[in-house]
Amino acid sequence: MAMNINNRLDQLRTRRSGIDRADRLAMDAAAEVLAKSRIDEAWQKRAKDQPHTRYCLGAMQAVDADYTRISIETAERVGKQLVSGLQILGIPIELRLQGSVALDVHIRGVSDVDLLTLETDFYTYDTRGAMSLGGQYRSPSQRTSLSVLGNLRTESQRILKDKFPAATVDTSGGKAIAISGGSLARPVDVVPSHWHDTAAYQASRLERDRGVTILDRKVPTTIDNLPFLHIHRVNERDKSVFGGLKKAIRLCKNVKNDAIEEGRKINFPSFDIAATMYHADSVGLQAGFVNELAILAETQRFLDELYHDEAKAKSLMVPDGSRRIFDTDDKYQSLRTLSYEMDELAKEVAKEQSPLLRFSPQTNILDTRRVLRESYVPGI
Repeated sequence: MAMNINNRLDQLRTRRSGIDRADRLAMDAAAEVLAKSRIDEAWQKRAKDQPHTRYCLGAMQAVDADYTRISIETAERVGKQLVSGLQILGIPIELRLQGSVALDVHIRGVSDVDLLTLETDFYTYDTRGAMSLGGQYRSPSQRTSLSVLGNLRTESQRILKDKFPAATVDTSGGKAIAISGGSLARPVDVVPSHWHDTAAYQASRLERDRGVTILDRKVPTTIDNLPFLHIHRVNERDKSVFGGLKKAIRLCKNVKNDAIEEGRKINFPSFDIAATMYHADSVGLQAGFVNELAILAETQRFLDELYHDEAKAKSLMVPDGSRRIFDTDDKYQSLRTLSYEMDELAKEVAKEQSPLLRFSPQTNILDTRRVLRESYVPGI
């Protein structure tokens, strides 16, 4: 099925402005989103007669900073109610953000914010770490992660329903309590959790090396994650390529969403998209600092490489080193579908940039990449 670029442009605008999820917001927040959606963003004024190019440029951009600020402020508001409510029960917690909003690779004006609620009077630790071997931890607790997180979740659900009576508190998820609507300006996913002191954290004492344990109530079981190490490493790589990595991640996520809207099956989580593009060629991404379309060229090239080299794709690790990215065949097949979508977008954008490509039947993907790397699209 060929892409419908006008539909994709409409979907991109709708997604970035937040009007696709206005029904999940407080009335005043929804009205604000609707009013702001009528104002064109900078990308919408570029490449006026080149819709594929305009879509590509828009798909790379960060969501409006005001939208992101409101998302974070809403999560903090929810968090404050949890801190005070749980403190009354003798359950001390700390709050942290994780996920796409924290990393600034979210693609929606109205994004769910992942709020970790970390119970601080219970934690686990790697017994092989320096602090453990040095006897710096108290005797192991008789409580278990399952019981602690199960109770934290139960009490958090009760507090959220009590403090936000007009909001929808969805408790059906295994890992997060989803709260939206009522007086909330953005939806928030509350994730009950506790700290896990890895061996790396015990050596460095840097929070980025500290693990987090969350509950999957549906199994039930606990899962250890390294969300802050992931954020740190993606941020560092992005800085080294002048912002090109995050632009590539957002581009992939937008193309994935629009392809799904058009009927394609792409089961490729956002976390794994970020992890994949983390391994793209740094020089290729750096070129996008001047010629933004070079980021499309490198994204297409790298996904195409992984499409044709399954062994390499399945050897790639997530940035925190905890697992392989393509740990299921479904993910790899979804990568291949996304690669095809990126091929088609790259070809159409290159045709808009080069009259020779538009009328030559002999052009190939190497010509496409060359044109994209060399093309400069003026700003407004």
